[in-house]
Amino acid sequence: MRRRTVLGAVVVLLLAAVTVVGSGAGTSAPRAVAIENGLARTPAMGFNNWNATNCRAEFDEQMVRQIADIFVARGLRDAGYTYVNLDDCWALPNRDGAGNLVPDPVRFPNGIKAVADYVHGRGLKFGIYTSAGTKTCNSLGFPGAIGHEQQDANTFASWGVDYLKYDNCGDHLGQSAQDRYTRMRDALLATGRPILFSICEWGSNAPWDWAQPVGNSWRTTGDIEDNWNSMLAIFKANVGLAVNAQRGGWNDPDMLEVGNGGMTDTEYRSHFSLWAMMNAPLLIGSDLRSDGQSTFDILTNRDVIALNQDGLGVQATEIANADGHHVLTKPLDNGDVAVALFNETGSTATFGTTASAAGLGNATSYQLRDLWSKAVTTSTGAVSASVPAHATVVYRVSRAGTFTPPPAGTTQVSALTASLSASAWGPVERDRSNGEQAAGDGRTLTIGGTTYARGIGVHARSEVRYYLGGRCTSFQASVGLDDETGDNGSVAFEVWGNGMLASSGVVRGTDAAKRVTANVSGLQYVHLAVLPTVDGPRYDHADWADATLTCA
Repeated sequence: MRRRTVLGAVVVLLLAAVTVVGSGAGTSAPRAVAIENGLARTPAMGFNNWNATNCRAEFDEQMVRQIADIFVARGLRDAGYTYVNLDDCWALPNRDGAGNLVPDPVRFPNGIKAVADYVHGRGLKFGIYTSAGTKTCNSLGFPGAIGHEQQDANTFASWGVDYLKYDNCGDHLGQSAQDRYTRMRDALLATGRPILFSICEWGSNAPWDWAQPVGNSWRTTGDIEDNWNSMLAIFKANVGLAVNAQRGGWNDPDMLEVGNGGMTDTEYRSHFSLWAMMNAPLLIGSDLRSDGQSTFDILTNRDVIALNQDGLGVQATEIANADGHHVLTKPLDNGDVAVALFNETGSTATFGTTASAAGLGNATSYQLRDLWSKAVTTSTGAVSASVPAHATVVYRVSRAGTFTPPPAGTTQVSALTASLSASAWGPVERDRSNGEQAAGDGRTLTIGGTTYARGIGVHARSEVRYYLGGRCTSFQASVGLDDETGDNGSVAFEVWGNGMLASSGVVRGTDAAKRVTANVSGLQYVHLAVLPTVDGPRYDHADWADATLTCA
């Protein structure tokens, strides 16, 4: 049995998403893949007051109402921002005689429900904050929720709360982080109200390893500060965790600082671009009541937002980093690839990658759309730019020239050249299992004792994409975990092409092969994804056995 033991030592190229559907069906919440509340299928977008106001007196009911109004008046709601969230200091320091949380009557004289109702009336959603300990994180020490999980969840539901940020302060009473956050997950689910669950335990207990079925997002770092060095350090800590993100459960490098004044507009554009590429929740942290037009221009760049909200749900991966020049790539649902060129240094530099390295092979030319300048250029393969100090150039790259579809008839995909090929442990293997990290070290594809001469072997997460040119009609494969893993592991196989086409659901190491078929008629590409589930990617050697395309 071969076991993948070290995630952090791997260069994971292009990683994937999670939702389970049947062939031709609409999306539905998967069982035992991500948290089963059906929320955050794309990263949350909204506002949190903490970075702008902390616990100052200006944080009150009037401010929250004004923010909701600005969301509507300045186009933030139309750009996709949904949640208006309260952070710490909204409550009194003590519970009432029945043990209930009490809103501060000075800050919120009409109570929390009235504020939530106002936010809902503006076509938005409302969020609140507490902590998975005896106290919240403010020095005044407001009541935390440990030991009161169901009581507080019921209170939040009765107020109309749609989002809970759950911090990590106070006495934890000897309970593990996983236990504390799972208890609140269960309490929120028991209310019957859909409440997005944002885990904020600062990455202290590696939540990316266990939080997929617990929360809709999990903080991967400590708090961000409004300066270049803080943003840069958090980016570097978060970018390598792409293997752990999935639809419904996202890595969270903390809120946006755009507009707070500690960085230049160039640096804020980099901040926003990198957070969008990494599928981070986009939570505005500035005081929108005083922000200038340049801040709104950054926050409402719909082309950049579209990368963050892309339905395929793949967090960008850093494919190159030399001398502070970072290249990130992110496959998109329509077959395009986003490429971000980030220059952390103090000098302008020209650098980039190629369309082939970005996963866009098999074409003679490509269209590059700069998502900040809006300039459109063409290239025969180079994807590069002169990038100013602390700036980020973001391209949406699409094929613009001629390229070769599969031949007529039924063809094994292992005989084709993939336009995108990435596996979390070693390369995508043709006609053999994943094996270990070296190329060609797998064995005959074997699922449940049955061997297959043809197919591809991968390690979740994996992404493999083939160009079809609108000439194919069907894809089919027998899928499962290779016998080289023993009875270990669990994955979900997905077939994409301008949306989800088919999925295996959760497949475990004890299962026989499952047959997956998809109608690909008229599509320009087919995209094959294999995703880890609740036991993580440690044993996930997965086979697309006897995988074929039928084409005209």
